[in-house]
Amino acid sequence: MSQKTKYTLVTTIFIAVLVIDQIIKVNVKTGMYLGQRIEITSWFSLVFVENNGMAFGWELLGGKLFLTLFRIIAVGGIGWFICNQIKRRKPIGYIVCLTLIAAGAAGNIVDCLFYGLIFNNPPYPQLAEFQPWGYGYGEFLYGKVVDMFYFPLIEWDMPQWFPLYSGQHCVFFSPIFNFADAAISCGIIALLLFYHKQVSQITIGR
Repeated sequence: MSQKTKYTLVTTIFIAVLVIDQIIKVNVKTGMYLGQRIEITSWFSLVFVENNGMAFGWELLGGKLFLTLFRIIAVGGIGWFICNQIKRRKPIGYIVCLTLIAAGAAGNIVDCLFYGLIFNNPPYPQLAEFQPWGYGYGEFLYGKVVDMFYFPLIEWDMPQWFPLYSGQHCVFFSPIFNFADAAISCGIIALLLFYHKQVSQITIGR
């Protein structure tokens, strides 16, 4: 595969992930009230939540501004690295994995950059609406990331005799995430499973 074809593929994947992610988020943001749950099956639901943290709603020390700036720098760095790997004729599957990670991170960056400027944040059970630019619920760089996919694959209650978690209701898998998070996770998992040689070369600086 030529370098030009690889660049075209990378660009297409990046844009596709970004567009799909934003279409889903905007529809959830304007079509569901915050905290609403729509059960699709017993093991899959749409749950509208917002967060300031990393993938799957995990929080990061350093605050919202640090997190947003870190994401921007990370995506820029990954983009530069992808171009470098294309020039070095690395496997296309490896390049695609990196692109999924970059695109997913970029998808969440869009929320952080603009959602606070263009959406309001109405009380329950009202739906969010688009606002004139700059009249939303937050400032530039301080938007909240929209999550919606929830897969409670297995649920059980711990026995009463179990230490610390006696009688507690447990769920696997409990994080709520979005399409961008899924792209990041798929990219990372595929890298570790199929391109561990290339990953190891990165860690030792080759």
